[in-house]
Order: sequence, then C-alpha cells, then structure tokens
Amino acid sequence: MATYSVFDRETLLDIVVNIVPLVILGFFFVLFFVTSPYPPNELYRILGLLLLVVPFVLLGLLTWVAAHYVG
Repeated sequence: MATYSVFDRETLLDIVVNIVPLVILGFFFVLFFVTSPYPPNELYRILGLLLLVVPFVLLGLLTWVAAHYVG
C-alpha cells in the first residue's frame, strides 16, 4: 500500500534549502520571546518581532509556491 504525500522525495530535497532558514528563524523567534536583547521598550520589541516574522512568513510562502511548481 503506497502512502500519499503532498510532495515527493525530490521536491522535498529541492525545498530543504528554504526549510533550514525557516527553522533558524523559528529558533530565533522563540529565543526572542525567552530573552529580549533590547531594553523594556514596546517599540523595540515590536520592531524586533516584525524583523523575524515578516521574513519567516515570506520565506514560508516562497517555499510553498516553489514546492507547488517544482512538484
């Protein structure tokens, strides 16, 4: 019985180049919540989070679109 996967093995190998930075950004996102490198100022905290969240979302979208068209 064959298992169904959204992406085949070749597609997953192609998009792993984007998955690694997503994991790294996710790690820094979690680290940013645990210890904030900035003084307790909400503007710095929001800007720091945006600098992590926006690239994460855009890279995730790019990865999905690339996997859709490659696969």
